[in-house]
Amino acid sequence: MSNSHDSSDIKNHIKVYLYVFGALAILTVLTVAASYLKLSDGEAILLALIIASVKGSLVAGYFMHLISERAMIVWILMLTSGFFFVLMLIPMLSYIDQARLG
Repeated sequence: MSNSHDSSDIKNHIKVYLYVFGALAILTVLTVAASYLKLSDGEAILLALIIASVKGSLVAGYFMHLISERAMIVWILMLTSGFFFVLMLIPMLSYIDQARLG
């Protein structure tokens, strides 16, 4: 391979990493700003989980290189995310049920 090809490939990777870094920085500022909103506990938790999921997806996709891996890894990641959301839903349903009864 030629040096110019390697150099442009590295520059492209650095450019992508800088964009992801910028997106993570913006989402971090958005997370802090969301903490000052007057939201109920459930809404605040949901908003925080959504922002954290987007940030986690960016990290997993680009820094862990899952964006270019085989479909098997993506399916495992989606299955793990599905189980995570189910496990988050169970306490929320319990909390809602308890609030409705009490």
